[in-house]
Amino acid sequence: MGSAIARGLTQGTKISAKDISVSDLNQKTLDALKTFNADIRLSTSNCEIVKGADIVLIAVKPWLMKSISEDIKNELNYEKQLVVSIAAGISIEELKMFFSPEAQIFRIIPNTAIEIRQSLSTVASYNNSAENEQLILDIFNELGKAILVPENQLNAYMSLSSCGIAYAFRYIRAAMEGAVEMGVSPYAAQAVVLQTLRGAIDLLEAHNSHPETEIDKVTTPGGITIKGLNEMEACGFSNAVIRGLKASLIK
Repeated sequence: MGSAIARGLTQGTKISAKDISVSDLNQKTLDALKTFNADIRLSTSNCEIVKGADIVLIAVKPWLMKSISEDIKNELNYEKQLVVSIAAGISIEELKMFFSPEAQIFRIIPNTAIEIRQSLSTVASYNNSAENEQLILDIFNELGKAILVPENQLNAYMSLSSCGIAYAFRYIRAAMEGAVEMGVSPYAAQAVVLQTLRGAIDLLEAHNSHPETEIDKVTTPGGITIKGLNEMEACGFSNAVIRGLKASLIK
């Protein structure tokens, strides 16, 4: 995820590649970034990388956050540097303990589409000015769309977006399998399903409408669409989606 963010930022307008520094213990990861853009500064030292940075973005697994914080917390200037974490499940309260109650902290939950600059990134803020919040939103809006939310809603948004992208893939797979059973090749089915989903998204955004409004336009009385929808509901489609989202909610 950290590499994807770095690659995406180099393609935006807010931050140039020469102003991006990345540290990683895995030399292969660094080599891949070097190949992608030689202007990115690379190191295997976290302490070296954070010196002089305006924004310190920590893209690690949650169980590594404590050890990473112990490595760099005394190197940070909490009045000038922003601490940004994308570690799922690590609260702002925990980040304050790991770093400092005086730190300017952001928690951000992106999804894997950040690799192609199409992420939905939810942002929670602590001890930040409105200018800092707008800066982070502007940066992550170049990687898709970013929204500022209360921290107590962050995990719900994570179920919708970070986990939700997997649920979207599962729908696509199921639709492809159904198409194959009806005699359509999987490759053709995938192309059709993807374009259909793009069209559905564009319709909702263009009309600023509720999904049910668009559904009503294609469900004529006695027609095949309503029969298909009713069969899906009889098999628990909506309930399965709702239960899946709630099951993935970190409490």
